[in-house]
Amino acid sequence: MSARASAEREASEGVYPFPMSARAVSVPLQQLPNALTVARLVLIPVFVVLMLAADGGHSWPAGIVFGVAGVTDQVDGFLARRWRVESQFGKIVDPLADRLMIDAAVVLLFVAHRMPWAGLVVVLGRDLALMLGYKAIAPQGYELRVNLIGKAATWVLYAGVGILIVTHRSTHWPYWIFWAGLVLAVVAGVVYAASARKDVRR
Repeated sequence: MSARASAEREASEGVYPFPMSARAVSVPLQQLPNALTVARLVLIPVFVVLMLAADGGHSWPAGIVFGVAGVTDQVDGFLARRWRVESQFGKIVDPLADRLMIDAAVVLLFVAHRMPWAGLVVVLGRDLALMLGYKAIAPQGYELRVNLIGKAATWVLYAGVGILIVTHRSTHWPYWIFWAGLVLAVVAGVVYAASARKDVRR
């Protein structure tokens, strides 16, 4: 069988690297991406308790929980796209879970005097603006679509904040990762706003 014929056969059968159809995945597995998203929401209060019990904002247990949340963010989206089981619930709650986890971490690091006030204001201000903006335009039929810059910002912020949590106060290099993620987050916010404005005007 030629390579082209083999590729066409794999495409028709849904064999990797081609996306498989939802029908090729059992019903319980189809719920796994959303279950991971819900699990990330459940991890938020666990993370908050661990951070409040931490000494000066330094906690390996809290950092591990935060890291697990970051991993589930990657896995649930990948599986939803791979299995073609993306849902309206996932499109809304998945980015919301990320925002709540990162916002909680930034607030708690600020309380522990490990987060500059500028970082706190920009992170919370950006996320608040996005949530209020989406709430205002959602009734007009706008569908939230996470762009590559937004995903990259989330990855870098997870890395920067996570490293801050597990390192000591005297460690400064993780802030460079955090600020890089914050710049990406602001750029992504501008892209979201421009895209929403364009779609609503149509």
